[in-house]
Amino acid sequence: MDLKNTIALILGGGRGTRLFPLTKIRAKPAVPLAAKYRLIDIPISNCINSGLNRVYVLTQFLSESLHRHLRQTYHFDHFSGGFVELLAAQQTVDESTDWYQGTADAVRKNLVHLEESWIEHVLILSGDQLYRMDFRDMLKTHIESGADATIAGIPVSRSDASSLGIMQVDDSGRVTGFVEKPQTEEELATVRMDPAWIDSRGVESHGRDCLASMGLYIFNKSVMVDLLNESAHEDFGKGIFPQSLKSHKVQVHLFDGYWEDIGTIRAFYEANLSLAGKAPPFELRDPAAPIYSRPRFLPPTIMGDVKIESSLIADGCRIGDNVTIQNSVIGLRTVIGDNVTIKDSVVMGADDIECDKTPLAPGVLPMGIGSGSVIEGTILDKNCRIGENVRITNQAGVDHQGEDEALQIRDGISIVIKEGQIESGFQS
Repeated sequence: MDLKNTIALILGGGRGTRLFPLTKIRAKPAVPLAAKYRLIDIPISNCINSGLNRVYVLTQFLSESLHRHLRQTYHFDHFSGGFVELLAAQQTVDESTDWYQGTADAVRKNLVHLEESWIEHVLILSGDQLYRMDFRDMLKTHIESGADATIAGIPVSRSDASSLGIMQVDDSGRVTGFVEKPQTEEELATVRMDPAWIDSRGVESHGRDCLASMGLYIFNKSVMVDLLNESAHEDFGKGIFPQSLKSHKVQVHLFDGYWEDIGTIRAFYEANLSLAGKAPPFELRDPAAPIYSRPRFLPPTIMGDVKIESSLIADGCRIGDNVTIQNSVIGLRTVIGDNVTIKDSVVMGADDIECDKTPLAPGVLPMGIGSGSVIEGTILDKNCRIGENVRITNQAGVDHQGEDEALQIRDGISIVIKEGQIESGFQS
């Protein structure tokens, strides 16, 4: 199925408050992932691997680093007509000057970019999910069913249904009902599915009797434009999609691969660590569908006497002697001193290699993790400066702490913010 008449819109989300403080100085899609990528690389890579190379990324908050990443990463030849461009909220002469009020409002305010006659279908994607999908399969479902809109759905258990949008579909796969985050058995009963129907569609239900919306849509362009112009709803999932069920044919496209919504600190942390295992649920090393990112031309990582178990180690790192790294992600250009232990942690690395011969300002520690330190259950954002004999383990089991400090805690996970400095001897 050819996607030549399809354009992708990747929604960058709002302020990303549930991912704070990782989103304190960057847009949510720009948050680093898996040692060398950013969240935005996932949906864009899915587009490229599906033969779709015309992509807009819609965002409004702290988009500078995201814009720089897109500009430095995604280049297409002059003959393909491909592009990946950022559409940030902006003030115009004849339109509202408000910020985007939701996902649907963001698309509504950018309809001018969809006026080209060649565009027949619009693919709506999220900028903060981890999955691998061939969108040609989804378009095939859309066209063969004669749908006005198609939504990707994944089977989930009842225990997971309360945090997702749950759909009911008929025997043909047409979506007939939808409940956003059902909290009671009564609500769930209105959309519960027969697992046998899921099995009959070539997807093993394993007893799962709920179909969750993945927040991925394909619209016929004319239908989407009409829905947005006729409705004041600000969000696709809560407004446009449920409304469209009454007036248009909406089809489900079943998906049963790995899918994770990276919407919270806990989800971000666990998704990263899951990639470091021997049998990761999401395979980064897939030659048929690679994950693309910016080429950096870094030197190989150099290590001393190091013990590494179930970890991801990026390029350009320098790791000292008697170092233990367990179940962790070590990002680009990370410097680790001697006698350091890192366990169950995500270390994002650094934006630049700090020259050893360059004198530092008074009171500024060297970039990286100082000798004798222990880092456990922690996220170190980029360009952190951790002194010697520091211990960050959240031994007291605090769930939430700090708003402006260099070290904060969210969901029980210690986080050193970008550019944060922790003095030698600090214990937590």
